[in-house]
Amino acid sequence: MKLWLLVIVVLAGAGIYMLMANRSADYLELTAPEAQRLVMAGEVTLIDIRTPQEWRQTGVPRDTKLVNMVHPGGADGFVSAILKQVGDDTDAPIALICRTGNRTTQVQRLLVARGFSQVYNVTEGMVGSSAGPGWLKRGLPVDSYQ
Repeated sequence: MKLWLLVIVVLAGAGIYMLMANRSADYLELTAPEAQRLVMAGEVTLIDIRTPQEWRQTGVPRDTKLVNMVHPGGADGFVSAILKQVGDDTDAPIALICRTGNRTTQVQRLLVARGFSQVYNVTEGMVGSSAGPGWLKRGLPVDSYQ
């Protein structure tokens, strides 16, 4: 009897490990030029999750949607605002951009946990990171924000 219990515990642990290993495949990444190309082709919705102050400082990527991650409705309000930008379609491809890719990493995990299936992280962000020089230094198109 104890052997069966041990087998069940081991199998359950293996199942959890496999689920967690497969979850990492959900964390997709793009460079800034890849994101820009996909936006221009209409294949992804780019969402800038920085604050309005940051949008004013650097401008925003051309053809991007703006959703401040510091949302008055908390995480639920933020997720609802993202859903609104993609017509309530959790399978719509989304690319997230912030200053350096740190906040987008956190938001990507939140959205995947909430059922979004195609969430890309522009890991170099607007100003660059260890992942790359960033949207601005690459000279990609930017619109001013007032």
